[in-house]
Amino acid sequence: MRRLLNTLYVTSQGAYLAREGDTVQVRVEHQTKLSVPIHTLGGIVCFGNVTTSPFLLGLCGERNVAVSYLSEHGRFLARVEGPVSGNVLLRREQYRRADDPVSCSAVASVIVGAKIANCRTVLLRAARERSEEATCEALRGAATHMARLLDQLDQTLEMETVRGREGDAARAYFGVFDQLIAAQKDDFFFHERSRRPPLDNMNSLLSFLYTLVRHDVSAALAGVGLDPAVGFLHTDRPGRPGLALDLMEEFRPYLADRLALSLVNLQQVKGKGFRTSESGAVQMDDETRKTVLVAYQKRKQEEIQHPFLGEKVAVGLLPHVQAMLLARFLRGDLDGYPPFIWR
Repeated sequence: MRRLLNTLYVTSQGAYLAREGDTVQVRVEHQTKLSVPIHTLGGIVCFGNVTTSPFLLGLCGERNVAVSYLSEHGRFLARVEGPVSGNVLLRREQYRRADDPVSCSAVASVIVGAKIANCRTVLLRAARERSEEATCEALRGAATHMARLLDQLDQTLEMETVRGREGDAARAYFGVFDQLIAAQKDDFFFHERSRRPPLDNMNSLLSFLYTLVRHDVSAALAGVGLDPAVGFLHTDRPGRPGLALDLMEEFRPYLADRLALSLVNLQQVKGKGFRTSESGAVQMDDETRKTVLVAYQKRKQEEIQHPFLGEKVAVGLLPHVQAMLLARFLRGDLDGYPPFIWR
């Protein structure tokens, strides 16, 4: 099992990342602010005007440390990584399954089922914790509807039907998402999902966290030798990591949504930390972004009982565990892909 390594997030504008032996140095205005041994890193994420030396990129490629570039406000731009590891036969099997409609929909239905189940758990836990009867009734009602959709999912459905079930579940989930926000209601509310760009504070926070999860999932898939670009639920599109988007569906409710709600409800982020640009896009300021990054890293250090393995696993390792299980399924070592379902 892969060790739980840190992700280095660089948000200081004008920073320059260089190689010094086997360490990564972060320099700002020609002064070294941080020096990190490469073997302690699982990835590097650069926000905005952050540059890297070619020698450092070479070292990262050799050590399987992916470097992702995001805009200053968290929009994914590009990703640099070394040669794909693993058996070429595994990737060929991945491509064959992705091209076969029956195999593709079978995997997609399992992933969508896990996503719906995890969303239901978020709603049901919130219903148990809230005291307002109207809120609890709305949350339980949405959860019941999603349970019916789960019962209608099986691995023989056509892909469009699977996507339709996912869409119905998303409407039910996000239809009551605003009622999960228990504090700072003037600054944080949710009417509908907006992404490019996010149009309110809550959507901005969710989009940023989804970007972080996407980075971790992409790195995990590449680490076991799978191609992050070729998915089952998400169709191929230039520049889109389809398989990474597939696998992260299981983690959105557990890793991103719960953390976003916790940050808001515990008032660890405030409305003043967000601003609206002339285009209408809502963006976080530097301090808020750092607060979210620290909270995300802390969440990854927590442990959870893995539902399939039956043993405790660090939350930050969940993408690596699921990538490993998906690879084992594609190789024929498992009869089916066991998704991550939060209990």
